Amino acid sequence: MSREAAFIAALRGLARHPAARGLLDDAAVLDGLVLTHDMIAEGVHFLPDDPAGDVAWKLVAVNLSDLAAKGAAPAGVLLGYALAADSRWETDFLAGLDAVLAAYDVPLLGGDTVSLPAGAPRTLGLTAIGRTEGPAPSRTGARPGDALYVTGTIGDAGAGLAMAQGLIAADPVLLAAYRRPTPRLADGRALAPVVHAMMDVSDGLLLDAARMAEASGVAIAIELEAVPLSDGYRALNGDGREARLSAATAGDDYQLLFAAPAAAALPVPATRIGAVTAGDGLSIRHHGEAVAPPARLGYLHG
Repeated sequence: MSREAAFIAALRGLARHPAARGLLDDAAVLDGLVLTHDMIAEGVHFLPDDPAGDVAWKLVAVNLSDLAAKGAAPAGVLLGYALAADSRWETDFLAGLDAVLAAYDVPLLGGDTVSLPAGAPRTLGLTAIGRTEGPAPSRTGARPGDALYVTGTIGDAGAGLAMAQGLIAADPVLLAAYRRPTPRLADGRALAPVVHAMMDVSDGLLLDAARMAEASGVAIAIELEAVPLSDGYRALNGDGREARLSAATAGDDYQLLFAAPAAAALPVPATRIGAVTAGDGLSIRHHGEAVAPPARLGYLHG
């Protein structure tokens, strides 16, 4: 068990309110409000030379993605900002913050600021508040017999990160997938009444599918050849098993992963990538052949 998982397990003993959902989900649901808080840290979630405006965009977008997975419409955000001795960075951050809040019509309601010691890496936090008029699906509701689906494409942000690190030639579309992700808010609201379980893909498709399986007390089988890849990703990495495993473990996709009845008519485009069965754990196949799960299913903190 990672240090992060162990710490969250310990916190569950303190999170006794039903709104906390036992800390098995990415958000709390309280009287029709959906509440989520995500942090991003320099050197972990963004690179020291990533543009400040893109960092602001990502901070807001990853929180809105959690609202999307609960079928919620954003109502506002609270910002936690650590000041450093770089006024230009902060000016650019504010410009990016203004852009993302305008793009998703989200008001800034407040927050807090602190000052960092010289040389300390930046750590930023945001609380997002949403409203839902219907069900707010959790990651705990997947049922045997469900089909497993994902929206959009997987792996683009991982390729974009390699580009931002200067490891491969830059492609503007893939780089934008890493730096300026798009929360699937409209898709989440449309899917919420149909699905049994839903979450966003943040730490890697395989890892997040395994988390859904564990939280729901079921087994999930993924058909690797069905995982949707973009044309840009295929042109860069190919379409083989290793390329698909790399995409499915990279993270930062912020697509919606959901379990729904196999016969359900879906209100938005999505790709069926697997099935939910009785049992436990995650299994992977590629063109009918069992694939040993990689040592790293996705990104783990500690």
